[in-house]
Amino acid sequence: MRQWFKERFGKPTGIQEKSWPKIAMGEHVLITAPTGSGKTLTAFLWAVDQLITGRYPTGHTSILYISPLKALNNDIQRNLVKPLEELRRIFDRLKEPFPPTKVLTRSGDTPQTDRRKMQRYPPEILITTPESFNLMLSSMGGRSILGNVSTVILDEIHSVINSKRGTYLITAVDRLTALSGEFQRIALSAAVKPLKTVADFIGGFSVKGDPFDPTICHGI
Repeated sequence: MRQWFKERFGKPTGIQEKSWPKIAMGEHVLITAPTGSGKTLTAFLWAVDQLITGRYPTGHTSILYISPLKALNNDIQRNLVKPLEELRRIFDRLKEPFPPTKVLTRSGDTPQTDRRKMQRYPPEILITTPESFNLMLSSMGGRSILGNVSTVILDEIHSVINSKRGTYLITAVDRLTALSGEFQRIALSAAVKPLKTVADFIGGFSVKGDPFDPTICHGI
C-alpha cells in the first residue's frame, strides 16, 4: 500500500496527514477541505487497507459509501476500480496475495437482475444514495447485504445537512447500527458550518445501559 501511494502521489496532503491518525484510531471523523485536497482518498484508503490486510472480511459489504449525487457515485466507482487494479498489479509483482475486492453501485437505476445478484454476491465496497440506502434497510434482501458494515463514508454532507434529506440520511445511518453493530463514520465536505453541530449530527448516539431508558442516550 505504501509503495503504491508513493508511486502514485508522492506524499500525503495536509488533510490526509491530519485525518489518517484519527481514522486509524477508529474515531468518527468530519473532514472538511477544499476540492482537490484528497478528501475522498483520505476516507477510502484506510478502509481499503483493512480489506487488503484481512482486517475486514471479504465476501461481505464492509465499506458503504453514500453520496446525495447519483452521478458522483458512478465517478467514485471508476475512481476506486482503477486504484484497486493498480494495487493488485503491485501485489502480483511482489507475489503477495490480494483479496477479491468488488465495487458496485446501487441506485434507483440499478436493474432488478443486478440487485438480486448483489444479494447473492455482495460487493466489498457498496456505493449508493440516501434514498436507495433507506430502501435497502426496509427490505429483507437489502438488509442481507448490510449486516457486516465496518465503515460508512458520507460524502457531500454540506448539501443535505439543512434539509429533510439530511435527516432521512442520518436516521438511516443510525438504523444501520441495529443491523450491523457499531461502525466508523467518516463524513466529507468542501465547506460546512458550524463544525461542532455538524460533527454531532454525524456522530449520532451511543446507547449505554438499558436501551429503553431515554436518559442514557448520549451524543458522540
